[in-house]
Amino acid sequence: MKKLNVGIFGAGRIGQIHAMNLVNNPNINIKRIVDPFADKLKDFEEKIGIKLETDPDVIFNDEEIEAVLICTPTDTHVDYIVKSAEKGKHIFCEKPVSLSDEESMKAYKAVKEAGVKFQIGVNRRYDRNFAYVKKLIDDGKVGDLELVRVDSRDPEAPPLSYVKSSGGLFMDMTIHDFDMARFLTGKEVVEVYTQATVKCNKEIEGVDVDTAIINLIFEDDSIGVILNSRRAAYGYDQRVEAFGSKGTAMVENDLEAN
Repeated sequence: MKKLNVGIFGAGRIGQIHAMNLVNNPNINIKRIVDPFADKLKDFEEKIGIKLETDPDVIFNDEEIEAVLICTPTDTHVDYIVKSAEKGKHIFCEKPVSLSDEESMKAYKAVKEAGVKFQIGVNRRYDRNFAYVKKLIDDGKVGDLELVRVDSRDPEAPPLSYVKSSGGLFMDMTIHDFDMARFLTGKEVVEVYTQATVKCNKEIEGVDVDTAIINLIFEDDSIGVILNSRRAAYGYDQRVEAFGSKGTAMVENDLEAN
C-alpha cells in the first residue's frame, strides 16, 4: 500500500502529539515538519527522527506532500488553509478555524473551490464512549432526547500568554463541547445563555473567563447544559449524559487508574 505523504505545520504541544501518533502509523510518511522555533526543539527532533525546518514554503511547494496538519496558533490558520488548498493538499486543522466569521468563510470558500478534504480537530466524536452514546441515541434506545449535559474540565489553567492568543475559553475549550452537543442531538442550537467568571487563574481577569455554565436550546426545544472549568485538581474530566423519554445514557470520566 502506498503511504500518504504529509507535512506538519507547528511542533508545539499538539503538533508533537499528532506527529508521534502519525509516525507510528504504517500508512503515513511524515515528509516535513515546520516550526519557527525549530532550533529550540532539538529533543523532539531527535525523538521523532525527522529534521525540523522553519520555512512553511517547503511544505506548500513540495508536490509529494498530499496532506497537511495545521497545528499552529489560531491567527495563522486561515492563511495556511488557503495556501494549502491552493496547492491541492488535503487539510487537517486544529480548532478553531479562526476568530471571526469572515475569516472562517474565507477558509471555507478556499477549501470548497479547491475540492480538497478538510477536517477540524474536534476529536471527541471519535472517543469510543461518546460514540457509543451517539449509537444508543440513533438506535432509539434513549427515546426522544430531552436534555443533554456535557461536563468538560481541563487539568490546569493556561497562562495569560496562551489565553491572549487562543481565542479564550469558548473558542479554545468549549468549542469541543458545542460540537459534542450538536453531535449527540443531531440538532442545531437556536439559543445560548451563559454565566461565567474567573476562579482558576486571577491573572486573566479582564481578559477571559475560566469557569462557565452554558445553557442551550435546540431547534426541537430540547435543552443542553455545558459545565466548563480550566482546572480540575483531580485531572482531566470529560463526561456526558443524554436523557430521553425512554431512559438515559451516561459516560463517566474515563480514568486509567483509580
